Amino acid sequence: MAARAARKLFIGNLPWTVSNRELKTYFSEFGHVVLANVVFDRNTGLSRGYGFIIFSTQGGYDGVANRQTHVLEGSNLVIQAASN
Repeated sequence: MAARAARKLFIGNLPWTVSNRELKTYFSEFGHVVLANVVFDRNTGLSRGYGFIIFSTQGGYDGVANRQTHVLEGSNLVIQAASN
């Protein structure tokens, strides 16, 4: 389980229009994405502006971490290591 946590990223400042599929597509450039999850508000159904990515290998995680900026639909994404 610790290995999986080491490949998990928090993605912040997501545009409200980004879906799980779009998030996965963007990050698939860096490696195989096991999980792409945009967090939605239970009451409104709207995106809360953040999500999580889990890569199958450390290489995908490292590829994201090594790039200075990530822009999706015009928004500069905030990328951080995620805790469980």
